[in-house]
Amino acid sequence: MSFTVRFTLEAEADLVRLYEFILKRDETDWAVADRALEAIQDAIRGLERSPFSYRKATSGNPFLRELVIPFGAAGYVALFEIEDSNTVSILAVRHQQGPNSPAREQSYLIPTTRSSDAAPAPRPTR
Repeated sequence: MSFTVRFTLEAEADLVRLYEFILKRDETDWAVADRALEAIQDAIRGLERSPFSYRKATSGNPFLRELVIPFGAAGYVALFEIEDSNTVSILAVRHQQGPNSPAREQSYLIPTTRSSDAAPAPRPTR
């Protein structure tokens, strides 16, 4: 069984924000920003095969899950929902920790955009 993985508009914005966050630290650090984005995209590809193997985000909804994405000292967490037998929607992507991380700037709330508004992940432009 293969799942289609889609990104909500909020999750797309998260990817751009995380990419830009790395560049704000060092505007010449394109290689690190690219590697972070690749790590996220590589991990998310695993959802195409087995989204039920990842941890549940809440006890009340078995279809709302989290994907922990290792990168550097901390990494990222992708919140996703298994919509149906064919579709997984990425709802949010956050940095795992750090006092100045984007995760500290925004709460980890479930976005309101549904999968019908979702699209494939964009690649930030330089």
